[in-house]
Amino acid sequence: MSPVHTIPLHLRFGDEDSYGHVNNVRYFQFLEDARVHLMSQPQAGGSFMEVIDPDHYTLVGRQEIEYRAPLNFSIVPAAVDLWITAVGVSSFDLGYAVRDRLEVENSTTSAIAATTMVLVSRSTGRPVRLSVAQKGILQSWQGPPVPFRRARQAGVA
Repeated sequence: MSPVHTIPLHLRFGDEDSYGHVNNVRYFQFLEDARVHLMSQPQAGGSFMEVIDPDHYTLVGRQEIEYRAPLNFSIVPAAVDLWITAVGVSSFDLGYAVRDRLEVENSTTSAIAATTMVLVSRSTGRPVRLSVAQKGILQSWQGPPVPFRRARQAGVA
């Protein structure tokens, strides 16, 4: 199975701003919706969300987005492709591509993005180690790095 999962994205007329394209802030909601959908997908042994015990949850540690082309309202579903780019001790990174239609052929990538998620203890608020089961699910979705045009430089704000 491909590590890339494609989630349909149904745009709303209200997603557009006064410039006539989907507002940049809405993209982070698209990423969250796709991420929650993926993490809820049934796997052998349960979805990623089901293998997190009640004392733990995931938090967004970092997000980066690169806008490549305007996305305009359409009744034709757009798409969010997502995959895992890295799995660490207590965190994992996701990669995304937001496209203007579900079909890859003739679609335009509107944005690419990356999110770092951290597994945290509810009782201490501190990061905790990912379990073997959690890492197994995440690694089954592992794909390539996000092809940002310009890599972020350390120490540059």
